[in-house]
Amino acid sequence: MGRLRRSMEKARRELGALQGALERAEAGDFPGDEYEEAGRHLDAVGDWLDQEEARLRAKVLQAGGLEPGRVRRSSAHSSRTRR
Repeated sequence: MGRLRRSMEKARRELGALQGALERAEAGDFPGDEYEEAGRHLDAVGDWLDQEEARLRAKVLQAGGLEPGRVRRSSAHSSRTRR
């Protein structure tokens, strides 16, 4: 998931850079609405990634017999006191 998210974020940056360059070069002929729509599609992919990560996290926790939201990370301090 992380690799896909980084790729999507890079695509968003590249789209912005291309949009900036072409807006200056084309001025009034630039199809800004189409670039905005492409950006919304990338945002939708980001939203889907968030939902899929949450779904998979819950599935892994349930498979391990844990309820989502009930897991706490142990602190480094508590592991040192058990020695």
